[in-house]
Amino acid sequence: APAGATLGVEAVDDEKPGARVVGVHVPGPGYAAGLVRGDVLLTVGTMRVDSAADLARAVARAEPGEEVELTVRHRSGGYQQLTAVPGVVT
Repeated sequence: APAGATLGVEAVDDEKPGARVVGVHVPGPGYAAGLVRGDVLLTVGTMRVDSAADLARAVARAEPGEEVELTVRHRSGGYQQLTAVPGVVT
């Protein structure tokens, strides 16, 4: 089976829809994209993220090395679009 893609983050379900980042691997694709602990991922590419399981599915579908747009809600309440380049799971 081909290796899946990874963002190099640990996420848990948020109280609201989304996947809350609780850990960021340094170095890693999520870190390079600007993700920080406490960010809540809402979309990955065209896929909506309502839970940590959604995030895992969306990232697994991504092509390693291809840019993917992320929508995040920061702990401060602001929203931001980030561009990540998922890596290969090793």
